[in-house]
Amino acid sequence: MPRPPLSPPEYWDLYKPYRGEGEQPPPEPGRFEWTQFPGHGPGMEVLGTPRTALELGPGEGADAVHLARRGIEVTAVDFSAFQVERARRWWSGEPGARFVHADVCEFLVAEATEYDTIYSMWGAVWFTDPERLLPLVAKRLAPGGVFVFSHAEPGPGTYGPQQMRGKWLEGRERELTVLRWQYSPETWSDLLERSGFTHVDARIVPPPGGDALGTLLVRAGVD
Repeated sequence: MPRPPLSPPEYWDLYKPYRGEGEQPPPEPGRFEWTQFPGHGPGMEVLGTPRTALELGPGEGADAVHLARRGIEVTAVDFSAFQVERARRWWSGEPGARFVHADVCEFLVAEATEYDTIYSMWGAVWFTDPERLLPLVAKRLAPGGVFVFSHAEPGPGTYGPQQMRGKWLEGRERELTVLRWQYSPETWSDLLERSGFTHVDARIVPPPGGDALGTLLVRAGVD
């Protein structure tokens, strides 16, 4: 009898498996990276000067800690119980970073707090239906707040929801598949404006050297 497919939480519980021995060391919360190329592209200045921030899909949590160490109160929400537990263990001594286990849409519906900035770096925005997510984000931004996210530039012809398989997890009995939403900068601008955002800047950060694909970087605000 065929086994059922893995649910999205199971997929992310298994993301970036540790190959070493003993306790996994935490990553270094160094430069704030929007692109997949270390040291390339803008940094945390894209967020402006927020006092509070919400990260959607923090994974290991290093970016949230990077902001917290600079005096920003950060709430970081992840779908994966494993990722949240690990981040809490690693960063228990960081009072400015709070890690929450929840579906991001459900959190945004239940949460009454407004944030100066909401951001996602190759995180939950990429893997959540924007028609559902974007209006919820707009309601949780404080007046004058900004929403920023990044992920890989879509390849030619890969627009809309696309299947992403976790081939980096070799040896698994079940195929690991989630959906990611890929759109051009123009389509993202339209989706954001229809969801109540203003001052939308959606663009591709070109890759360095001879790499084929750059990074989609989107910044939008609310009045």
